Amino acid sequence: MIIELKSTITAENAENLAIESKAFHIKYNDKRYLIAGSGVKEVPANLIDFAHNHWVFSNDLQLASSKFLPTKREVKIGNVTIGGDTKNTVIIGGPCSVESEEQIVTSAKFIKSLGLNLLRGGCYKPRTSPYSFQGLGLDGLKLLAKMRDDYGLTVITEARDATHIQEIIEYSDVIQVGAKAMYDQGILRACAKTQKPVLIKRGFGTTLQEFVQAAEFVLAGGNPNVILCERGIRTFETGTRFTLDLCGVSWLKEHTNLPIILDPSHAMGYAYGVADLARACVAMGIDGLLIEAHPDPSVAKSDASQQLNHDQFETLISSLKPVASSVGYNII
Repeated sequence: MIIELKSTITAENAENLAIESKAFHIKYNDKRYLIAGSGVKEVPANLIDFAHNHWVFSNDLQLASSKFLPTKREVKIGNVTIGGDTKNTVIIGGPCSVESEEQIVTSAKFIKSLGLNLLRGGCYKPRTSPYSFQGLGLDGLKLLAKMRDDYGLTVITEARDATHIQEIIEYSDVIQVGAKAMYDQGILRACAKTQKPVLIKRGFGTTLQEFVQAAEFVLAGGNPNVILCERGIRTFETGTRFTLDLCGVSWLKEHTNLPIILDPSHAMGYAYGVADLARACVAMGIDGLLIEAHPDPSVAKSDASQQLNHDQFETLISSLKPVASSVGYNII
């Protein structure tokens, strides 16, 4: 249950009520709310005199629920805005991993030349094998920050685990919570304490309910700037890396108030199918695409098979614009 407190309730009083009721206390849009625990179906007796409004939910999808906020949340990412009534589909491009200064400079210049604003690059890589390239770590983060300073780009990178989350928060503009890390409450709780945008990727074995509950950790902690990212789930199919769940995207659009970004690169696992999937995603009227592009994928140190080269990426962006326009969206 979410309880909107009366406007006369001060921050101190709200905090005391939260402690007394074992509830979360948050503030959105100059209004104060208490979020009660699971299974609460009516306003507790000790809060009746303080409640202005309340919402009852059948499950723990509360702050992210479209029953609470029927309009999509607006999230500002650098100098672009998604969600709300913007009808923007933002393109996030760049390599899977930051591998060297030369590679990331080439990537930054390329993204900038296309008139795009968001550069991605992994620095702490959550690899399945301990023998695979693990990323440049803090040195990679510093390179990304340099790209932001030198080229005016907004940078996005992934937190592998809670041991380096403060570094990610310090150096990045958007914090990506990866598919293998979305259950890490250390990461989620740290993300809740900042106001930077947080992009949460769906785990490949995660239900939609579990996916949105990860977002609730961040929202309930006081950070409203949460974006969901569908990147494919594991099914019986072995011909592709994962199966992109567009049915799930429709469910998220219907039942949540969060912007939704899709990652066709990880879903497909092979560069040849990324463009077709990306066009299908854009046709759904989504808030963004995360697409991996490398100056020379043949020498990439991670996920080489799924990364587009720069010519392929540029051709793809051109093909997305009429698709976006057909559903009333703009590629930015």
